[in-house]
Amino acid sequence: MAFKRIYKTIKKYKTIVIARHIGPDPDALGSSIGLKEAILYNFPNKKVYVVGSPASRFRYIGNVDRLDEIDYEKSLLIVTDTPDLKRVDCPNINKFKYIIKIDHHPFVEKYADIELIDDKASSASQLIIELIKKNNMKINESIASKLYIGLVADTNRFLYSYTSYKTFGLVSWLIKKTNLNFNESYSNLYSRPLREIRFSGYLSSNLIVTKNGLGYLKITDEILKEYEVDPSTAGNLIENFNNIQEVKVIAFCSEDKGNNYIKCSIRSKGPIINEVTSKYNGGGHVYACGARPKTFAEVDNMLKDLDKLCEKQ
Repeated sequence: MAFKRIYKTIKKYKTIVIARHIGPDPDALGSSIGLKEAILYNFPNKKVYVVGSPASRFRYIGNVDRLDEIDYEKSLLIVTDTPDLKRVDCPNINKFKYIIKIDHHPFVEKYADIELIDDKASSASQLIIELIKKNNMKINESIASKLYIGLVADTNRFLYSYTSYKTFGLVSWLIKKTNLNFNESYSNLYSRPLREIRFSGYLSSNLIVTKNGLGYLKITDEILKEYEVDPSTAGNLIENFNNIQEVKVIAFCSEDKGNNYIKCSIRSKGPIINEVTSKYNGGGHVYACGARPKTFAEVDNMLKDLDKLCEKQ
C-alpha cells in the first residue's frame, strides 16, 4: 500500500521538504503544514521544511519556512494537493533525491517516485489524516486542527459530493483522538474583514447570468483597488454563490497585474468543467476548477465554452 511505502520513505530521510501548489488554499496549507508537524511530532530529530509563497489570509494555519542550504541529493520532497509539476511552488524540484506526491485531484501527470492519488478523497488533508491513522503515528490537537481546516474548506463544511463515509469516519477518529476544538477552527476559517463583506455585495449586485445558466464576473484591477481586496478574494468568496437556483456554473475572473494573468475560480452544479479550464492554463476537479488565462479576451473565450456546457446540460 502507498500509505505504508510513504511512511517507510519518511523514516529513511533526515531532511524533508514539503511543498504544495501555487496560490495555496486552506487544504494545500493544512495538508502541508499539518504533515510537517506530524513528522516532527513523531521524528523530532528530522529537519522538515514547508516551502512556497506565503498566504497572509491564511496565516492562522501556520507559516512557511526559509529553506536553508540543504543537500538536495540526500533530501526527500513531498508535494501535497498538486496534480501537475508546473503548479508545484518549490524551487529546484529536479534536484531532490526522491519525490512523493499526495493528491486528491484527477491524474494529470506523473512527476514523483511514489504517487498517492485518490480523486475520490475529499481533500489532500483527508489523505494526510489517513496516512497518520494507517501508520499509527502520534497526533496532537495542533496537527488535527490544521488538517481539519483543510478538509472542511475543501468540502465546504461537508456539503460537496466528495464527502464520503470515509471522510466522516476519519474526522470522527481525528476528533476522538485529539479532543479537537473544531468550533475554534470554524471561527478562523469563516472570519471575514469588513472590506470582503462589502466586496461580496459588489459581486451580488453585478453578477451576470446568461440564459443558459452561466453566472460570471470579470473583475478589473481598478475594482479590486476600490474595495481594497486582492485577486484571490473573489475565489475565496465563490462558495457563497454556488447555490443560486438559476446558475449551473459560476466563474469569478479577477485581474492579477502582479502575475500578469486573470485569476479565475469556477464552480459547477452539474456540467463537467475541468476539460474546459485545462485549455486556459488551468484544471482541477470535475466541478471545482481554476484557470489563469493571460487576457480578458481569453477569458471571454473560456466563458463562451462554459456557456455552451451549460446549454448542453
